[in-house]
Amino acid sequence: MKLLDNISLILVIVGALNWGSIGLFGLDLVGYFFGGQLSVMSRIIFSLVGLAGLWCITLLFKDKVPQGDRN
Repeated sequence: MKLLDNISLILVIVGALNWGSIGLFGLDLVGYFFGGQLSVMSRIIFSLVGLAGLWCITLLFKDKVPQGDRN
């Protein structure tokens, strides 16, 4: 699950940077690099970022104490 957590966090960061570029500069970087907002590749990336965001919600509720440190 650690790999899935890391991939999800990377995708969420990509989404956050894309939203930041839209807010600050009016530039959709994903759409720019992958052929527009409605291209198949852009829609796949947007969908993956959305799914990663949903997965990252679970990170809020995971036990933060490493298993070796429990009494």
